[in-house]
Amino acid sequence: MTDGWRLDPATQSTLPAWRRMRQALWPEMKEEENTSETQALMDKADTFIRVAWSADDRPVGFAEAALRVDCVNGCVTSPVAFLEGIYVEPWARRQGVARVLVEAVEAWAREKGCSELASDALLENAESHRMHAGLGFEETERVVYFRKELVH
Repeated sequence: MTDGWRLDPATQSTLPAWRRMRQALWPEMKEEENTSETQALMDKADTFIRVAWSADDRPVGFAEAALRVDCVNGCVTSPVAFLEGIYVEPWARRQGVARVLVEAVEAWAREKGCSELASDALLENAESHRMHAGLGFEETERVVYFRKELVH
């Protein structure tokens, strides 16, 4: 228990709560995609997943992180721990859940030899920007990605 929140790794027993919260974070994701992604993430060695629970055993949030060895925007080292996703239930926000989750990611990253933790957020997600700043992240750049479909 950390600051009143219990953190559990991804297991078959935490899977339903984790999947439901992932769906809340990424509502455009199809259920089949969520199912296959969570199973694949549980099987990966260099992935960090924790589900946070309240004192009365309600799921309150989760964090997913991975080691990236490719170029990570704004970072100068490799590997870099990358916060792939973080979510806190609306009723539990501003109570330290995200802080506890990110501190756990940071400890894992240090164990893996990382000296940087990176993350990203959509340009219009001001709430996420405020959360990242409040947790000690510094903004490094803003980017707009482009793609062009190639016709064969």
